[in-house]
Amino acid sequence: MQRTLITPNLDIFPAAVKPLICGADIYDSSCSPEARVYFIDKGCGYYLKCAAKGSLKIEADLTRYFNSKGLATSVLEYISLDKDWLLTEKVSGEDCTHKMYLDEPKRLCDTTAELLRLLHENDFASCPIQNRIETYTQTVIENYRAGTYDKSAFPDSFGYKSDQEAWAVAEKYMHCLKNDTLLHGDYCLPNIMLDNWKFSKFIDLGNGGVGDRHIDIFWGIWTLFFNLKTDKYTERFMDAYGRDKIESEMLKVVAACEVFG
Repeated sequence: MQRTLITPNLDIFPAAVKPLICGADIYDSSCSPEARVYFIDKGCGYYLKCAAKGSLKIEADLTRYFNSKGLATSVLEYISLDKDWLLTEKVSGEDCTHKMYLDEPKRLCDTTAELLRLLHENDFASCPIQNRIETYTQTVIENYRAGTYDKSAFPDSFGYKSDQEAWAVAEKYMHCLKNDTLLHGDYCLPNIMLDNWKFSKFIDLGNGGVGDRHIDIFWGIWTLFFNLKTDKYTERFMDAYGRDKIESEMLKVVAACEVFG
């Protein structure tokens, strides 16, 4: 997880977190244009996320829920003013893009697949988001209508030759996606924290909730392709996860949806 030491204007922060920030080294740890993430180097460490007003409410709720299951860090503050602010405790270990993990790709593949299967075995009765598929399919439809289409980042085995080809599959089969599994929602290597190969926590849970397991499986395969620069771990990942729970046709449906991400 990259960090760049900065000297921010303290006036930009909400009053509730200023006592924590004062006297601490502050680092920019952002990895997305949609949000600014600050690492506060005090005590055991804290992360402070800032994004558009109202955009972090679901992430705060889901992080609390995953924390209740021992799967995520603690939420210390959620503040919604002109912007949203989410303060959490630092998680021990490093994310799965760390060199020590990338240097052992087979072990990394098996570990992330097995962790995903364990996540998907969790009960989700009290999850605050019970119908993630509704917002998921709405996003696909809206982005298709807006002309948003990009398959460049996806493995060739899941590629479509055109937006119309992908849309034909998405439109016909999106209704087959189920709300029957607790999802991470963005199951990528930077969002899986390990401490010397032992599971630590999941982070960045804003797209989680109850949905279709094939969404997480797709991203678990994609993140290995993207970070290891090869798709040769696709079959191994599915073997390690468990073929008994994977429908290859549903992965193709998810792929068709995701190119309208």
